[in-house]
Amino acid sequence: MTNFVDRVVLHVEAGKGGHGVASVHREKFKPLGGPDGGNGGNGGDVVLVVDTQSTTLLDYHRSPHRRAKNGAPGAGDEKDGAAGEDLVLPVPEGTVVKTRAGDVLADLVGEGTRYVAAQGGRGGLGNRALASQRRKAPGFALLGEPGESAEIVLELKSLADVALVGFPSAGKSSLVSVLSAARPKIADYPFTTLVPNLGVVTAGSMRYTIADVPGLIPGASEGKGLGLEFLRHVERCSVLVHVVDCATLEPDRDPMSDLDLIEAELAAYVGDDALGGIPLSERTRVVVLNKADVPEAHELAEMVTPMLQERGLEVFTVSAVAHTGLKELSFALARHVQQARADIEREVVPQRVVLRPKGVDDSGFVVRRERTSDGEVFRVIGERPTRWVRQTDFSNEEAVGYLADRLSRAGVEDQLVKAGAVAGSTVLIGPEDDAVVFDWEPTLVGGAELLGGRGTDARLDPSDRRTNAERREEFHARKDAQSAAREELAAERRAGHWTDED
Repeated sequence: MTNFVDRVVLHVEAGKGGHGVASVHREKFKPLGGPDGGNGGNGGDVVLVVDTQSTTLLDYHRSPHRRAKNGAPGAGDEKDGAAGEDLVLPVPEGTVVKTRAGDVLADLVGEGTRYVAAQGGRGGLGNRALASQRRKAPGFALLGEPGESAEIVLELKSLADVALVGFPSAGKSSLVSVLSAARPKIADYPFTTLVPNLGVVTAGSMRYTIADVPGLIPGASEGKGLGLEFLRHVERCSVLVHVVDCATLEPDRDPMSDLDLIEAELAAYVGDDALGGIPLSERTRVVVLNKADVPEAHELAEMVTPMLQERGLEVFTVSAVAHTGLKELSFALARHVQQARADIEREVVPQRVVLRPKGVDDSGFVVRRERTSDGEVFRVIGERPTRWVRQTDFSNEEAVGYLADRLSRAGVEDQLVKAGAVAGSTVLIGPEDDAVVFDWEPTLVGGAELLGGRGTDARLDPSDRRTNAERREEFHARKDAQSAAREELAAERRAGHWTDED
């Protein structure tokens, strides 16, 4: 079994956010210290990072499920929970991140390049953070949000300037070994090379990388043999070198037919347009007629060279065994690579930053009226309402009332009325597969109002205690009443109502 894996399906899950806490500060001689519940910590992210020391995706093939740490819940005494640790996954340079449908999410090139594959969930707020002038003692806290989960495809595409392509046993590994310091496996049977071999070639002051792509066969672009896996490593190469075996003993093969078959496979292969590469059939071509140390092969090379040159191809006759023709080939490839690099530099367009501010009338959500098998429903679609629902503890009536207030302030109720919702209509908020269902009423009551204003505590803000002004007013009213009573009695005496007839 090979230790080289260049395509895996990876299941990643970010950490959950920790829950906030509802707590009241308690201290000797200070029993009513107010809310002190801390916030929950954020969940950890799943991050892919380019590591030049990594050369294969084998670890993820063996262990395809990865999960980041959860955030810790908050605690009393204003203690926030710890954030979950990020899960950092090293990947080789040249790794392409895709969806299962084949859409490119990221092209990871360059040491240290990062891509967040799954975002950790937010931690919930504790009642200390929810306290305000109107809500001095919240009896609830917000829940932490779940982390994102995703199923992504990682594909490794070799980063090389030159790719050697051709039939199995054409001598590609031998050429890499004599042109560079690479030492690939070399043997006299087909499919000796099962993984791409990279080597660095120096030609004068020019340095470039060369890749020995495993042998191709007819039907490779349709997945026959290991064709798709092999062709994937050609996508980034700017120069393609056809290595043709002029000493083959197979009766139905010759240099021209071999070249035509490989050309057809390259033209049929569909690469990733999102990576910005040009089609394989439009890239620079060089033909190498190999094994010229065999007399019959040298004669065959001399015969087909004019035919190849008529096609506009640059042809080199070499022998990896006898080390002939290698210097000319090396400098020619350096010239093509230098030209390709210059073309890329000219085509580089400075990246423009496009700002798309939200409109003043953008509420951040939409209300959609739908017909389902259970009847008519109204679905609220938007990031903020969905997040608020996830953060709500529905076992706490005050928390449900707080959710109702948030939705009302955001204009959800107004939009429901415009959409045709009436009292008792079914309202769905959240993802289609995990939505929260409400029987809507125009004014939602959480139940905490029965105990007083939402977010209040009679112990902290007593409403039955009289103020000093009220006491003074009551005292003066009582004195005025007593003075009025005395004056009334004195008037009665003066009028003789209290005189004895005897």
